[in-house]
Amino acid sequence: MAELGLCSRREADDWIAQGWVKVNGEVAPMGLQVLPADRIEVDKRAQGQQEQQVTILLHKPMGYVSGQAEDGHTPAVALINPRTHWRDDPGRMRFSPPQLRGLAPAGRLDIDSVGLLVLTQDGRVARQLIGEDSTVDKEYLVRVQYGDVALDVQAAFPPAQLARLCHGLELDGQPLKQARVEWQNPEQLRFVLTEGKKRQIRRMCEQVGLKVVGLKRIRIGRVTLGNLPVGQWRYLLPHEQF
Repeated sequence: MAELGLCSRREADDWIAQGWVKVNGEVAPMGLQVLPADRIEVDKRAQGQQEQQVTILLHKPMGYVSGQAEDGHTPAVALINPRTHWRDDPGRMRFSPPQLRGLAPAGRLDIDSVGLLVLTQDGRVARQLIGEDSTVDKEYLVRVQYGDVALDVQAAFPPAQLARLCHGLELDGQPLKQARVEWQNPEQLRFVLTEGKKRQIRRMCEQVGLKVVGLKRIRIGRVTLGNLPVGQWRYLLPHEQF
């Protein structure tokens, strides 16, 4: 069911346990092996439960961790409350405490970085953004220094090293997927990645002699950060697709 994009694996287990899944007209027991030719039916109650799940877009500030609290730092989910809900949110949904249940980040943004962070209750969204087969790209603006050069870094930085950022680097012994990296202005690079290894951009820059002094994610797939203020959040709209 998860592979078909119907739900997450956790949701599938829950639906099967509640008797909401039928295979070839029979209620499916847990652990049933399903063949490609089998017909899967899902009860409308499961679909209704899924429709109530929320996906939230947060403009994460510096100093918050994406996931669980660590080393005394506050998790980004702590910012999801009525006081920080963007008053210009174009959606009509209202906040309620059950929306925090199972709300988890779909991707990481390290403590020193800011920008668009997705938190979701929907396993389908999480799989789309961080599943092994995900092809959704992410866009970042990255302010850099090159040695002692902090102004007009573009003029001092060798073009051959810029080419290495696009293709040719490794992390943790594995070659990185091809990236799009170009100058946004003389002190800032624009990165577009289709993978998200831990502190990937910072580690890529270190390999070519650059120091990251500011990192902001501005887009995930077709969803942009837009005018969302720092530290505030809004709901993903029904028509928005990553």
